[in-house]
Amino acid sequence: MPSGDTIARKLPRLVKIMRRMKLFSFLWNTGAHVAGWRHPESTDEGQHSLEFFQKVAAIAERGKMDAIFLADSVGFHRTRGAQAFACVDHVKLEPTTLLAALAATTKNIGLVGTASTSFNHPYSLARKFASLDHISHGRVGWNIVTSTGENEAHNFGLDQNYGHADRYERATEFVEVVQKLWDSWEDEALVMDKASGRYSDPSKIHGLDHDGKFYKVKGPLNIARPPQGHPVLVQAGSSGTGKAFAARFAEAIFTSHPTVDTARAFYADVKQQVAAAGRNPDMVKVMASVQPMVASTEAEARRMSDELNALVHPDLGISMLGAFLGGVDLSGEDPDGPLPAIPETENAKSTRERVLNWAKEGNLSIRELGDKIAAQRTSRNLVGTPDQIADGLADWFTGGACDGFIIGAPWLPGGLERFVDTVIPILQQRGLFRTEYEGSTLRENLGLERPENHFVRHPEDHAVPEIW
Repeated sequence: MPSGDTIARKLPRLVKIMRRMKLFSFLWNTGAHVAGWRHPESTDEGQHSLEFFQKVAAIAERGKMDAIFLADSVGFHRTRGAQAFACVDHVKLEPTTLLAALAATTKNIGLVGTASTSFNHPYSLARKFASLDHISHGRVGWNIVTSTGENEAHNFGLDQNYGHADRYERATEFVEVVQKLWDSWEDEALVMDKASGRYSDPSKIHGLDHDGKFYKVKGPLNIARPPQGHPVLVQAGSSGTGKAFAARFAEAIFTSHPTVDTARAFYADVKQQVAAAGRNPDMVKVMASVQPMVASTEAEARRMSDELNALVHPDLGISMLGAFLGGVDLSGEDPDGPLPAIPETENAKSTRERVLNWAKEGNLSIRELGDKIAAQRTSRNLVGTPDQIADGLADWFTGGACDGFIIGAPWLPGGLERFVDTVIPILQQRGLFRTEYEGSTLRENLGLERPENHFVRHPEDHAVPEIW
């Protein structure tokens, strides 16, 4: 019979086996590192090539990762300095278009795309993501953002962007309408009975008659309910307003923390807010952003990291720093001096606060802060051997800091391939990550429940569509 000491040693491993981490692959053009496109192994075709994204998606799927994740904006990110156009953030394929193409060449991996509530309409967005969910047989997620860029506002007829509180108020109504549109067809509404000639059941198709502060939508949607009920809702706000929004709607939360202490605090806070909102905290997966630099030895990994960081022009780092602080122009400041007084902003409040804390705690100059932002943005960097990377992920996962990770390979496709081929097998051997997909939908693989239809739960909200 095993001794009590033996059982005690095995208990942590048994706990880990019961709960497995989730992994998304962050496809930031040719790499998450701002100079990833300059890496010798980085492809030259990534900006506009379907074949490139198909290749990268196949690598992530080979590693049994939960999803690929596409960031997006609907404007041109202004940068200042001699190397302004050295930043790959300027170029992005439209996510729903790209994900539709990738749905045809993948089978199991989830497909998460970003779309703004500020510069879309609920009906057209609900239709796009419902279509993607049908096309992919239930593998789609929507990363909900409230656009912060001034150029985004200028592209949609506004002189300036919406304020922070206004953006989230609009987003709340937007998501509520989208969810009801996805539910406007009950699961059994599409009959298609050839014998009787009955195509659909009118009693199971619902109008919205929504007339709110920002949107007026009659409904119903002209497409049946998505296979997942609702595509998985992903969100990345870390401000107080952003976390409250996440607690109400999000099913996966993209968060960025350089230290385990801030990650644990965020994790505990958001889970508590989810419970206070009347939702099951287990149905919300907190995903921490990580940039892994993997090599056979720690010395080799550090050399690779240093070489990649050296490819970032200092002007670009300082320009990115200004953007992270809410659009501040630092080009006239002494790069070796401290940050000047930074005004309050309506943009990226939590990111601004994190960068200001870095500057204060580390007594960093503008140049040092710019180098730090360019190398990792506000994510966690892991540099080392496959075992060291796996240890770093395991420590956060088992230590109450997250439910999984958004893996931002520094360059693509090679950086992701190193992670998939060397780190994931170690996580699998330790029982921390799957060896096969659990289901056929993104919800099933994330361990998320399929949502009940709003109009089944609240029949009093039923409005007969004018089409009948």
